[in-house]
Formats: sequence, structure tokens, C-alpha cells
Amino acid sequence: MSTGSSFSSETDAPGRAAGTGGINTYKGEERALRAGRLGTPGLLLSVVAASAPLMVVAGVMPTVFGVMGIVGQPLLYIILGAVLMLFSVGYAEMSRHVHNAGAFYAYIARGLGPTAGAGASLVALVAYSAMQVGIYGILGFEVSGIFAAYLDIELAWWIPALASAAVVGVLGWLKIDLNAKVLGVLLVIECALVVIFDIAAVGKPGPEGLSLHAFNPETLAGAGLGTALCFCVAAFVGFEQAPVYAEETSRPQVVVSRVMFLAVGYAALFLAISSWALTVAAGPGSIADTSLKEGPGMLFGLTEERLGSTFTDVLHILFVTGMFAALLSFHNVVARYAFAMGREGLLPARFGRTNRASGAPGTGSLLQTAVSVVVIAAFAFTDDNPVGDPTAPVLRLFTWMGNVGALGVILLMAAASFAVIAFFVKRGAGRAQAPRLVASALAGLALLAIAVFTVRDFDVLVGSGPGSALTWLLPGVIVLALVGGLVYGAVLRSVRPGTHARIGLGNEAFRLERAAESEASRR
Repeated sequence: MSTGSSFSSETDAPGRAAGTGGINTYKGEERALRAGRLGTPGLLLSVVAASAPLMVVAGVMPTVFGVMGIVGQPLLYIILGAVLMLFSVGYAEMSRHVHNAGAFYAYIARGLGPTAGAGASLVALVAYSAMQVGIYGILGFEVSGIFAAYLDIELAWWIPALASAAVVGVLGWLKIDLNAKVLGVLLVIECALVVIFDIAAVGKPGPEGLSLHAFNPETLAGAGLGTALCFCVAAFVGFEQAPVYAEETSRPQVVVSRVMFLAVGYAALFLAISSWALTVAAGPGSIADTSLKEGPGMLFGLTEERLGSTFTDVLHILFVTGMFAALLSFHNVVARYAFAMGREGLLPARFGRTNRASGAPGTGSLLQTAVSVVVIAAFAFTDDNPVGDPTAPVLRLFTWMGNVGALGVILLMAAASFAVIAFFVKRGAGRAQAPRLVASALAGLALLAIAVFTVRDFDVLVGSGPGSALTWLLPGVIVLALVGGLVYGAVLRSVRPGTHARIGLGNEAFRLERAAESEASRR
């Protein structure tokens, strides 16, 4: 069974119908995403957009500074950048051998076995869904604030949140290359404006002057270090999504790994400099108190002091468009995971079919839209607090769901690191692969440590003390998904061994299935 490039063989695979424009079909169904639609620029813009750089600077960084009390946030991004570079070494090599829209769970299945892959598939679906839904909270909060400030209209946060969910759902049906163009324009503009602020902050520092105090290791001390690690890892999320698009990428063996390294390097540098610029502008000694008091408004206050109201108004708008770009990016990823799971029998078969018009995984898109609407509605129904109250459901939606999702992704990355080792050892890895395997082992251990610290400090996130049920209920969402997936995988192994055997194989499973049927008919 070849694990090399699937694109050259898939286009000639048995079962392909004539006139399908390169889409694999089997028994009259479309079973593959359209290849060759993304190159390096389009894929890079798509995965970096998931991290929403401006949302991280305005939303995530003040939370880490204020709620978690970690002044050394710039140093965290450098440390995490190094860990994720180590992770990317093995992950990128794996992407050269396995091309599957269910990236994480496919890699884990190929390395640690189909049952482990089934567990990972459900964790991935829940984690990325949670991260996307959490963004709707802060987007609704910001849009309602814009309506109040500029139009004098009081608008409940959940109205723009639901409207955005509907628009994202519609765009999920469109071609990924069109989405990449939209994401790219918004991303370039917002990153440029953040860089302008960084330069302005250095040129006009706060009362404490130009200080490098935030890079002092002592600034990492604090009760919220674990949750800060989780939040900061979430700021990188997006780079690991590159293999999800491998089936739609030209030259996946080259493009996917290149994009991952570029995305991690860019994110580490951008986030470290921008968080340091915030400490310079507000002052390292007062950044925590200022962040806790002003939240996302801190960035806009600092920009208005240095760059004026017009610049700040534009930044407000791009804050919203950047979040929308992240929503769209996460939506596309969840839809593709659902597609991969449907194609392999982990979800109903309808999820494994693409739209004939656009080639997009339409049923997975509908699923994610429905989940988003239900969760937004649930938080809106319990919203009996003022919009500006930091304990209001609108802000809990962002912090709770964001951390639940980030915890899931951290565990997936750790498992994928060990799966890479198992995969290449089973293939008889020699000395040439040894450095990659060592890098994967180091990354896996570091990511497991981050996950342990995250769970330990979840009480800081919910702000209700160590005895709160939420300190185990929220991480329990990921544990429940993992256990449920593993049990489901074990059941499949017993009652549907054929389905169990093709977990993680993607289109390759259908080529094998077709060959088996052809052999049976000849007999």
C-alpha cells in the first residue's frame, strides 16, 4: 500500500467518472475535494487568517495580561514558537506521505491505529467547532459596540453573531480559492496596521520608557501560567490546518510543509513583537491592571493616543473583518473534517459528498452552521448581564470555548507527534529520519506538559476558584469527546471491521474497495 503522493494516482483511480472535472467519484458519488485549487500564497493566507492576528492583539493579549496576570507574554510566544517548530518537523514530513482532509485524525490513525484515529476525529471536530463558536462571542460584542458608538443604536451581541453565522454558512458553500482571496486582502491590511501600531508604540513609549522587562523569565510567574499557555497556543492555531487542504493543493508534498514553517515563524515573530509593543505603550508595571480594566478596548485607546481617531476607527472595522476571516477559516476546516469522517464511515455517508457546483463539503458546512447557531442561542438565552460586564455570557463564550478548543488542539498535536514516530518506525525509519523523530518526541512531551498545566489552571480562566465544577466540566468536554471516539472506534472494529480498517486512508480506501470488488467479480 503506497503512502506517497495520492494526487497522481487518484486522478486515474478506478471509479472515476468521465467529465467530472477531476473529482473522484465512486458509485456515482463525489468522494474527493477538487485538487490544484491552492498554491503557497493562497494556502498561507487561509491558515494564517485562522489566527486572526488583530483579534489576538486586541482580544487574547489583554486577557493573558489582565485575567491571567502574565506580563511575560512576549517570551511565551518565543518559547511556544520553538516548540511548534519542533512539532512541525515531523508533522510536515508526515504531510508528504499522507494527504487527507482529516489531517490530525488521519495521521494519528496511520501511526497509532484506526481506533486512536476515531478518538482523534471526534476531538478535532469538537475542538475546532468550539474555537470557531467562541469567536462569535467577541465579534458580537465588538459589533454591538460599534453600533452604539457610531450609530447610537443599542444592539444585542447575539444579533450580529447569528447574522455572521448565517453569512459564514453561505460562504462555506463557495469555492475555497474565492475565500482565500477575500481572507488575503483582509489579513494583509490588518497585519500592516498592527505593525504601524508597534512602530508607534516604540517611537512613543509609555511612562516607563522603552523596556525589555517583558522578556525577563521572572515575568512568567503567576497562578495563570497554564491557562496563559493555552491561550497563547490558540494564537498560533491555523498553521496546523495546512494538511487539511492537501487534497486541494497543487504540489502538496512541497506546499503544505512550506506553509506550516512559514506560518509558525511568522506568528512567533509577529505575536512576540506586538505583545511587547503593548507592554511598552502601557508600561510593564501597569499592563496587567490596564488590560483587566479595559479588555479589548486597551489597544484602541493606545492607538488613539498615538495615531489618532481615524486610524483607530479603521482598526475597529478591521478587528471585525479579521474575526470574520477567522470564522470562515475555522468553518472551512470543520467542514473538511466532517467530509473526511463521512467519506470513511465515521459519520453518515452524506457528509462524505461534495457539492457538484462548487466542490465544497456542503453537508459538513451545514453541520457547523447549525452547531454555531445552537450554541450562540444558548448563551444568548442565559445573557441577563450588562454587555460590558466581563462575566457576561458574550465574553464567557469567547474565553470558555476558546480554551476548550485550544486544549483539544494541544492534545491532538501531542498525539500527532507520537503518531509520526510510530508511523516511520513501522516503515523502518533509518538514520535519515532520526532527527525528525527526536524533534517529534520533544514536541510531544512539551505539548503534553502544556496540556497538564492548562487543566491545572482552568480555575483562573473561569474565575470561580479551585472548587468550581467548571474547572473540570470544561476540560471534560474534550475528555468526553476522546472517550466517545475511542469507544466508537472499538465498536467499529468489532461490528464493521471494513469501516474500521479504512479510518485515515481517505480516497485510498475507495481505490482498495473498488479493487476488491473487481477481484470478487472476476472470481
